[in-house]
Amino acid sequence: MKYYLAPLEGITTRIYRKAYHACFAPMDKYFTPFLSPHTKKGFTAKELAEILPENNEGMYLVPQILTNRSEDFLRTEEKLAYYGYDEINLNLGCPSKTVVSKGRGSGFLADPEGLDRFLDEVFSKTKARISIKTRIERDDPEEFECLLKIYGQYPLEELIIHPRVQKDFYRNRPNLEVFEAAVEAGGSPLCYNGDICSKEDAEAVERRFPSVPACMIGRGIIADPGLLGEITRGEKRDYSRLRRFHNLVYEEYRSLGMGDRNVLFKMKELWCYMGNSFPGSGKQLKRIKKAEKADRYEEAVDACFAGDA
Repeated sequence: MKYYLAPLEGITTRIYRKAYHACFAPMDKYFTPFLSPHTKKGFTAKELAEILPENNEGMYLVPQILTNRSEDFLRTEEKLAYYGYDEINLNLGCPSKTVVSKGRGSGFLADPEGLDRFLDEVFSKTKARISIKTRIERDDPEEFECLLKIYGQYPLEELIIHPRVQKDFYRNRPNLEVFEAAVEAGGSPLCYNGDICSKEDAEAVERRFPSVPACMIGRGIIADPGLLGEITRGEKRDYSRLRRFHNLVYEEYRSLGMGDRNVLFKMKELWCYMGNSFPGSGKQLKRIKKAEKADRYEEAVDACFAGDA
């Protein structure tokens, strides 16, 4: 089984990926948070920092594009090719209401005819290998059969399926029956994505779908960065390694000169997930959440790790 790091907007940045790759079991593929096409000739400074090869050394990185316009996709693909990328991922899974209201991400799934035209235009002109990350519909999972027929017309590098509908967001359980139907239908290589939060979760997916060659993990890894090592190597949680990882992320954000407020916002966003790796540390986690200055934050983090050393 191959394992991929799912893209989470604002979290799995190049800073996160670099620190993760240095400290924990490496992923077979890493995906960037989505790039939204624009009319500028090149990439913005922030986008460029995300995709520069020197910022992603040793990783197999797949840039992800969020759009419902084929010309925008192809133009961005051409920009990415300049930096050596020949595999691109199309985001058809983002459930954000802001994204969906514009007919992008999982919102694009409600327009199967438009999606088919988009893919036809892209695949008639692309020079890259294209994978898709998709939900199973915007509203009704029964409609996924129609989407599978559309996807089946094109030579996808991979079809990554998160078996929830858009309106589920991250609630309810993944619809494994719909994913199973996709497995039985055959076609493009599949990757499973959704609620892999423990070694037992990963093993259950592999037992039920032994022919599926890959699994993508997002929130489970953010909550417990050592999870892949536990799944593939039987490793136990190592708080010294987790501390090193935290420090790499924290110091890298501080080096950008963002100021305490912005750095702590980024770190608190990470702790919203990672706090699950510190059972019994509720008091220290509250101190982290309330910290407004770097010194207070650092004291709270020290106390949190000291409690689990």
